[in-house]
Amino acid sequence: MLEYRLTPEPTLAAYSPGGVPDVRVVLAHGVPMMAMLRLPTRASDGRANLHVGGVGVGIDLASGRAIHAIWRDRPTVLHPDTRQPLSAIRIPRWDEILRLSARSYDAVPLGYMGIDVVIDIHHGPVILELNARPGLSIQLANRRGLRPALAELHPQAGAGGTAEQRVALGLAILNRVRHGA
Repeated sequence: MLEYRLTPEPTLAAYSPGGVPDVRVVLAHGVPMMAMLRLPTRASDGRANLHVGGVGVGIDLASGRAIHAIWRDRPTVLHPDTRQPLSAIRIPRWDEILRLSARSYDAVPLGYMGIDVVIDIHHGPVILELNARPGLSIQLANRRGLRPALAELHPQAGAGGTAEQRVALGLAILNRVRHGA
């Protein structure tokens, strides 16, 4: 098996010494519900996985901006290796990442899944992998649970729509959950 060698785009690569950062988007019935940036560390041996010491940065679905970060399941404001402020992160090509994630549901229609996306310097957003069990640390990174957003989603709501409609639905749900409507 041959794989293309991904080269992270420079903005996020600056936060990832010795590894490749990725964005995880959690979908429910094809609708984006929550996202986080996963950053490798020296402790994680260059891997972005949180359970081996990577940093999880919660990302606002509407803007692609960092909202909170965790390292080893505890809040952090700086990357442990680079000492750069994590609150300054804004994900490049955010709208493309959301659409690509939502389109993945058309190929693999799981009820709940996580899509890991790398932003390659030459190819833009590229799917790294799809996860049937993406874990729940994303809730810690975002400082909110998935349950309120999932309660707003009717399983058939996103299934028949386009990727763009599913992204819009996810943003509308986020807005309702934020404002308690």
